[in-house]
Amino acid sequence: MKFNPIAFVINLAIPLAAGAIGSILTLTSVKTWYPTLAKPSFNPPDSIFPPVWTCIFILMGVSAYLVWQKREQIAHFPRMIAVYAIQILLNMMWSFLFFYAKNLGAALFEVVFLLIVIVINGTMFYKIDKTAGLLFIPYFLWVCFATALTYSIFSLNG
Repeated sequence: MKFNPIAFVINLAIPLAAGAIGSILTLTSVKTWYPTLAKPSFNPPDSIFPPVWTCIFILMGVSAYLVWQKREQIAHFPRMIAVYAIQILLNMMWSFLFFYAKNLGAALFEVVFLLIVIVINGTMFYKIDKTAGLLFIPYFLWVCFATALTYSIFSLNG
């Protein structure tokens, strides 16, 4: 398949924009409220989160581009895009619930739902393009870690 630079950039921009929105939702709380919370011993330094999330959003965009290239061969492409969009919205929703709304319980519930949708999305992508599906593995693993972290913070502060 021929490389389409415009489609590639758009597919990268979508998850990166979602990440930017999530970051905006965390700005105030990450400096004021979040430092006051009790955290587990495995809580990484705050400086780890931006580069890890940026890499994950880039992998997500590359994955989406690989699937987009095969869109004409996919009978259920609109459904696949809907699942992808829901997964991105759920990703942003966690930032909203945890940092903006400061609702640790809702964030915990939501991140578990996000994990389920990540698995569904990654599996759907894998069936279309193995590389696209495999690119979701770091995202899944990171959100598993985020789930454990959210649970621990909720337990320590809830």
